Amino acid sequence: MSAHESMEHAEHAEHASGSNKKIALLIAVLALFLAISETLGKGAQTESISKNVEAANLWAFFQAKSIRRTVVLTASEQGKLTLAGTADDAQKALVQKQVDDWTKTAARYRSEPETGEGTEQLAEKAKHAEHERDEATAKYHHFELASAAFQIGIVLASATIITGMFALAYVSGILTLAGLLMTALGLWWPHLVHLH
Repeated sequence: MSAHESMEHAEHAEHASGSNKKIALLIAVLALFLAISETLGKGAQTESISKNVEAANLWAFFQAKSIRRTVVLTASEQGKLTLAGTADDAQKALVQKQVDDWTKTAARYRSEPETGEGTEQLAEKAKHAEHERDEATAKYHHFELASAAFQIGIVLASATIITGMFALAYVSGILTLAGLLMTALGLWWPHLVHLH
């Protein structure tokens, strides 16, 4: 090998070493972004599951209150029928008092702002929990896509070192930008792009 060829080989090796350092830095940045998107994704997934359980519990409570209200209204209607057939004033007064109590109870089951446990309040709370669940689910999907972009970017950047094909590094860079975009969408605008 001549001195000239030796110098060219050394320059090529130095250039490759510098390029490999840049690729290694790209891989490190991608790994950082991957860790962030995975953490955000797990948090959003946990929130989604939690809000789904909360909404299901609220709807179950709503159904129980609705059933109780229906039973009390039925009893009240039966009491009104009994009133029509009763001639005794003392008996009528007792039945009327019971009908009034059932009517008040049915109204309380429908709306109970003090405790938030009327069917109207329960339905509102359940719908709010469903909205929060949907929001967290949308975030989760964006973070999952961001993670996939970062993972593929890491693979392509690694392949660049092995193959020397720098086009793979550029694609990896584009995937990094796509992953950052999906992360930003998940954080601030999860319903801007519908993914499911």
